[in-house]
Amino acid sequence: MPRFDLPAEQLRSYRPEVAEPADFDDFWEQTLGESRALAAPVRLRRIDSPLQAFEVYDVTFSGFGGDPVGGWLLLPADADDALPAVVEYNGYGGGRGLPHERLGWAASGYAHFFMDTRGQGSGWGTGGITPDPHGSGPAAPGFMTRGIQDPNEYYYRRVYTDAVLAIDAIRSLDQIDGSRVAVTGTSQGGGVAIAAAALSSGLIAAMPDVPFLCHFERAVGLTDRDPYAEIVRYLAVHRDAVENTFRTLSYFDGANLARRATAPALFSVALMDPVCPPSTVFAARNHWGGTADIVEYAFNEHEGGLGLQWQKQAAFLAERLAGFK
Repeated sequence: MPRFDLPAEQLRSYRPEVAEPADFDDFWEQTLGESRALAAPVRLRRIDSPLQAFEVYDVTFSGFGGDPVGGWLLLPADADDALPAVVEYNGYGGGRGLPHERLGWAASGYAHFFMDTRGQGSGWGTGGITPDPHGSGPAAPGFMTRGIQDPNEYYYRRVYTDAVLAIDAIRSLDQIDGSRVAVTGTSQGGGVAIAAAALSSGLIAAMPDVPFLCHFERAVGLTDRDPYAEIVRYLAVHRDAVENTFRTLSYFDGANLARRATAPALFSVALMDPVCPPSTVFAARNHWGGTADIVEYAFNEHEGGLGLQWQKQAAFLAERLAGFK
């Protein structure tokens, strides 16, 4: 696909004004406080696995509203001390899959927690287990418009809360050094990692890879690709709901959340990405509240850097830990 967004030199300084509701911080403080008050102890179940170099745990923790959320925790089998941890969030439509599918972080000496995404897990991959027991009003097929007329009912309120409480859960485990926790994810997972970094404190790093869920108003007018196109299809029918729809989305916009994030970050962006347009990624990166480097892939679409980007993340995180006091 040819480049369709701003020239690279303009992207690097692109810092748009993104509408932000006056009660943004109160909304998230109340949301997280209510769900934290309902949290139950984390449940760990060690499972038999052919992965002899790792300990594998089936994890259940309390997410939004006390709802149970699943995930996989992998630990190096020979670990004696509390480990630094990487909490990872998944791409749109995927589930936690199977534990052998993601070994890089645990093989590099980290505790690796991969969170299931509620209600997803049937679009690709090897499935998920976490339901989303909350309904919504009329919505377009997919997840982007579920509950979109009320920020309290919006689907990503629940997902972002799950993401923050996943960090709480991992920090509560004896095997984890809670002062050395990083977050990462690709596409939807990258957008969720931005939210988790903004709404949590004390993270050592955030590594959003070609992140989704950023600068909604620009995205839906710039790309015809899903998942952003779900919002377009919804508004093509609900013609009088435009203002309220974007008001709801402003509570979940990665550009607004990024302002609250202080952990050192390593972003990636693909300059030919038709799914998460480059300007939407730069909008979040350039609003980041702490230091934020970015790796550009000039000739890639939404696949971004794949394994090469993981290598850069691993080097970035190792450098962060080497300087950690």
